[in-house]
Amino acid sequence: MNFDKDDTAVVFIDPQNEVLSETGLAWPLVRESLQENDTIANMERIFKLAKSHRFEVFISPHYFYPTDKGWMFNGRLEADEVASEYFARKGILNLDGLEGSGADWLERFKPYIEDGKTIVAAPHRVWGPETNDLVLQLRKRKISKIILGGMLANMCVESHLRELLEQGFEVVVVKDATAAPKHPKWGYGYTAALINYAFLAHAVLSTDQAVKVMADGQRIRTSGL
Repeated sequence: MNFDKDDTAVVFIDPQNEVLSETGLAWPLVRESLQENDTIANMERIFKLAKSHRFEVFISPHYFYPTDKGWMFNGRLEADEVASEYFARKGILNLDGLEGSGADWLERFKPYIEDGKTIVAAPHRVWGPETNDLVLQLRKRKISKIILGGMLANMCVESHLRELLEQGFEVVVVKDATAAPKHPKWGYGYTAALINYAFLAHAVLSTDQAVKVMADGQRIRTSGL
């Protein structure tokens, strides 16, 4: 697998305050994992390298709108998200209150996301990209290989990994550019994610490895890593 800016892109899931900021509703559950992995700094390293070496960057965000409260059924975490107003926005076409909210981009990532070049897909509506236009946006730019990271490791990131593989993309996961909740009853989602990444992804890399191969245009093996 070659890392080439002509057909390889970075895809980050949910680089938003709700799961990355101390003010976010998910902070108590994800704080330890973010700190253990140095997730935010590692995501920024990949942002910087991608921009300096002209890799395209795609964002798949998560939003909830007031009309979503009319959904008649939800999974356990979906129900908690809607009830607690995670990633909440006033409406699809309404930006009132977005600035600095849980749905907004983490402030230190804004220069990379709001540079006029990053492609922000429509929001995924549950966990994976089946409900947004991420795959279309990738296909339209002839992207076939993906460097994947973001939040949360065992939910949206893993769901994106699975669907992108089913859609025929080669996908590398950057294991320390993500993090997951430590739930008192359900367990540590990051452990589950790493196991599944190893079974599913074409490669699982550290940020150090990812930025090196992106910078050097190296070829990596897709097994035995």
